[in-house]
Amino acid sequence: MSADNEIVLGVDIGGTFTDFALLKRATGELYIGKQLTTPDDPGRAFLEGVDELCARAGVSHAQLSRISHATTLVTNAIIERKGCATGLLMTAGFRDVLVMGRESRYDHYDFRFERPEPIVPRSLTREVVERMAWNGAVLQALDEDSVRQAVRELAAQGVASIAVCLLHAYRNPAHEQAIRTLMAREFPQIDCTISSEVAPELREYERASTTVLNAYVRPDVKNYLSHLDAALAAKNFGKHVHVMLSNGGISSTAIAQEIPIQLIESGPAAGALAAARYAELLGIEHALAFDMGGTTAKLCCIENGRPFHANIFETARAQRFRRGSGLPVLIPVIELIEIGAGGGSIAHIDALGLLKVGPQSAGAAPGPACYGRGGTAPTVTDADLVLGYIDPARFLGGDMTLDRKAAEGAIERAVGVPLAKTTVDAAWGIFAVVNEAMVAAGKRYAAERALDIRKFTLITFGGAAPIHAWRVAKILGIGRIVYPLGAGATSAVGLCIAEPVINLSRSYVGPLDALDWSRVATLFAEMETRATAMLQDAGAQPRDITIDRSVDIRYKGQGYEIEVPVSGIDLSSSDDADLLKQVTARFEEAYARQFGRALNISATEAITWRVRAAGAKPPFNLSPQVAAAKQPLAQTGRRRVYFGPEHGHVDCPVLNRYQLKPGEQGVGPALLEERETTVVVGPAARWAIDAWRNLLVDL
Repeated sequence: MSADNEIVLGVDIGGTFTDFALLKRATGELYIGKQLTTPDDPGRAFLEGVDELCARAGVSHAQLSRISHATTLVTNAIIERKGCATGLLMTAGFRDVLVMGRESRYDHYDFRFERPEPIVPRSLTREVVERMAWNGAVLQALDEDSVRQAVRELAAQGVASIAVCLLHAYRNPAHEQAIRTLMAREFPQIDCTISSEVAPELREYERASTTVLNAYVRPDVKNYLSHLDAALAAKNFGKHVHVMLSNGGISSTAIAQEIPIQLIESGPAAGALAAARYAELLGIEHALAFDMGGTTAKLCCIENGRPFHANIFETARAQRFRRGSGLPVLIPVIELIEIGAGGGSIAHIDALGLLKVGPQSAGAAPGPACYGRGGTAPTVTDADLVLGYIDPARFLGGDMTLDRKAAEGAIERAVGVPLAKTTVDAAWGIFAVVNEAMVAAGKRYAAERALDIRKFTLITFGGAAPIHAWRVAKILGIGRIVYPLGAGATSAVGLCIAEPVINLSRSYVGPLDALDWSRVATLFAEMETRATAMLQDAGAQPRDITIDRSVDIRYKGQGYEIEVPVSGIDLSSSDDADLLKQVTARFEEAYARQFGRALNISATEAITWRVRAAGAKPPFNLSPQVAAAKQPLAQTGRRRVYFGPEHGHVDCPVLNRYQLKPGEQGVGPALLEERETTVVVGPAARWAIDAWRNLLVDL
């Protein structure tokens, strides 16, 4: 089957809801689904939703060309500390790398500042006798008896997985590979992760943290994906599930099972990728993706159809806006700012008597008070319901009825009474506070990147974002909002249109004017060969594979570097002076673009060399006749909606989003309902439906 005729399905498991999208490429028909996540067994919601959506689209499991999957399994395991018992092997003398972390404090003036506890405590860290020099030379041979003794001790303490992170293994992995071979032979019951496979880069703490996190989640991810493949095989889906990586590309389950830490931001990455494709489709040069689901909100800048990316990421932050307060992860990621502000975020009064929202979430179980599943704490969804933005009778297309009285009671008890506010005013306070949290995140993100956020278009998706986007955009000064049809499950759409992508890196440190360029050429060749094989394993055709090269460079004496593209430079040239001139010119250009000017200092250092290999980008053709609703929603009606003290309660028209045709337009306030979400168009805003049935709102 050609790519144009494929039937692809995407499944994104979130903290509260699991989203589904099925795309028939030949006709452009798009089918959307959403249901509550099953935290006790995430695979159950996955399989039930796939069955339901296939039945609605009239296709069998065997007809599916591909199922792509994003999951919060890795993130949740790390944040909730629910991974397996993990041990760590370090070079003798370096047992405390994880405990010490970085030398600097993320807050120099807070004597009570918090740091996340290491995933592996010191009691489960052991030293092995060996030593590599900075250049990969063996200073002390590996003592295998010390390895055996260390592993026996950890096994006696119940360890199921071991991370191995030896000094300078990024330059010479021989000792780590020998330990893995020994463990496979003598301790096959214990899983083994080596740093030279997961993060072969400079900086011991970051490399150790990434390796440990990978070891911590790998047994559970292996078990989950293998069971998922088996369950789908029983339904006649004769292929392996593909998974979304944090870099915005899909990959095979084999790669995901070996390095599952790459899945840590898979769901948010899928949403950002979808927003990038919509920006490309609509010719939007500067876009800000805004994804708000049941547990978190995410923002991502997109320029010229490509989301911003980074090569290091932090998880489990002790302070949500504080860089350095989390556990570092050395993996390529789509750069996101993420805050604990979703539909399930809980509102409460703090010790100072101030209204706060999140980061604690009611999740899917028990969920918001209005779900009637045992939750008693007021959430953002409860506030949205009380304000009139959500129809309690048509939540999830009528599959789930919400309890407005329960929402009112929860808000009154926890917020209204302590603040001496009416229930509606308390609900508006929750709505306003969570919006301001997202605005603050957006402003901070733009300031760090030196961006004028007013020039951006907001592309909005997720179950809760379409309700809040009009207010967030208004405060930020953004003039236009785009809501894709099926905005409640756009992340799942991103899974349907993702290409396979592999990022590999190797640190080779040295002054630019003294590098062995033949070694650089060899590094790139090795990484490209491996990346190409991995892409083919994920289904890419060799003729479609494109490769980009880059290198991290800094001025000598600087603590951090910037990524510089070096594709197109012929490293086989024997003229070292010319190679130095070309790479230096690209570095100074990139440095000036990021910081305003280059320093014109001759002493520069290369740190890490990188390869990004990608397969063909799937076609993204949407038919105006999108089949999205499980059942027809009610005809146009009206509802009393509160738009804040400025406007008060308004008798607001309610429109069936699925019945709106390209070219139709109107003026807010208005509510446009889909099965998975409701778009709130604020007062005086103008809305229109474009040729692809996206909703465009101008403030």
